[in-house]
Formats: sequence, structure tokens, C-alpha cells
Amino acid sequence: MKSRKKEIDEENLMELSEALSELRSPKDVRRFLGEICTDSECRDIARRWQLMKYLAEGVPQRKIARTLNLSLCKITRGSKYIKDETSLFRNAVLKAMGKNGKAKT
Repeated sequence: MKSRKKEIDEENLMELSEALSELRSPKDVRRFLGEICTDSECRDIARRWQLMKYLAEGVPQRKIARTLNLSLCKITRGSKYIKDETSLFRNAVLKAMGKNGKAKT
């Protein structure tokens, strides 16, 4: 018997995705994330986002690892998505960063 702990529950993940897609504003999404995730999980999500911005800016992976206290494995995974022009994650990060290629402040 397989452990359910490591399996992805696609049905519930799709329902969650549908719920997120119906939220109307960034403030609503932030509130939703705050309600469904722990503070630690929200920090991890924000750190992943920052990782992607650093990669898009061309910051060296070892510097990112030191700055964000992330493993090179996580950074390599993010790098794969930044290089993939069809990646939704990549395109969302680039859009958020604006035309100058720097993170919005």
C-alpha cells in the first residue's frame, strides 16, 4: 500500500486551483493564502518568488543560496523554469518585474 502522505491529491489540488482563479484581487489572494497557509509556509512561498526574481535578474546561484538560505537543488529547479519560455511561473515573475528587468519595489 502506497503512502498517501507523498502523493498529490489531484482532485483537491484542482478544486483549490479553481477557488484561487475566482479570487478578484491580489489582496483577496493574499488573504486567502494567509488563511490556508501557516506563516512559515507564506514565508517559503515569498522566498520562492524572490528566488525567481533573482534568477531572472541574473544573480549567481551561489549568491542566491547564501542570501535566501536555500539549497542549490531548489535554485536549480527554479532556474529550469526561468529558462523555459512556456513557464507560467517565469512569465508571471517577468511581468511582475516590469520592463526594466528589476524587481518592483
